[in-house]
Amino acid sequence: MPAPERLPAPGVSDTGELEELLARGELTVVGRIREASNAVLLCTVAYGGRSADCVYKPVKGERPLWDFPDGNLAQREVAAYLVSEATGWGLVPPTVLRDGPYGEGMVQLWIGPGSDGDDRGDGSGGDESGGDESDASGLLALVEGEEAGEGWKPVALADVGEGRTALLVHADDPRLRRLAILDAVINNGDRKGGHLLPAPDGRLYGIDHGVSFHREDKLRTLLWGWAGEPLTDEAREVLTALATRLAEGEPLATRLAELITPVELAAVRARVADLLRTGVHPQPSGQWPAIPWPPV
Repeated sequence: MPAPERLPAPGVSDTGELEELLARGELTVVGRIREASNAVLLCTVAYGGRSADCVYKPVKGERPLWDFPDGNLAQREVAAYLVSEATGWGLVPPTVLRDGPYGEGMVQLWIGPGSDGDDRGDGSGGDESGGDESDASGLLALVEGEEAGEGWKPVALADVGEGRTALLVHADDPRLRRLAILDAVINNGDRKGGHLLPAPDGRLYGIDHGVSFHREDKLRTLLWGWAGEPLTDEAREVLTALATRLAEGEPLATRLAELITPVELAAVRARVADLLRTGVHPQPSGQWPAIPWPPV
């Protein structure tokens, strides 16, 4: 019997195939993700002669969150993927909700080193499912002085010990800018550096969206560099199309209604409308810590 074909990171043409593989394939647990605050398992999934590495987060392994009393992390992770796909930017790895060895959970394509059965603290796994500081290599930096420098956007001053501070900056990269828009739409409460996964093909993925979609402003991110700046023409076009897809009765809205509450779905629509109305990237509200801790 021939060995299953190992699938690479997804491209536009094979997203549906990967969703089918993740949803229907046989899950085999080969390890766990170290340092995750919830149960995160590294698996292989095989179906129809094909296989891939993936991350499985069973709902039973989630710790309750006082400020997210409804739904679960797995559902919000899937909702984030669906919104990402609706933008056409493909910023979140293929993600499905399904039964697994430990019950229903989120299964997401692994973006990172291949599985080997060892416990992991890197790749698609770091905090909840992915990354370490090196994953964001070239996208984040600490610089001396108060100027970000050409090609970089300032975020905030950071304490680097011994009474010294440095300026935290991120790259002025269109991929990051798109991700900043997605985070604003889904109200991501935890965009850390370790949740940025550059792929070998040049694509950039964001992971760990379990604390998103809150009805109140919870946006916490390292991607504040464009705060207050006008949206790009591309972003306005994408948001206009997204607003249509979020209308009641549309397939996206119908599916999201199965994953998040009606109030949360209404908040998604309101955030998209607000972005289009203001025409600028959001700024920190001042009512919630603007940067996640730890930031990586």
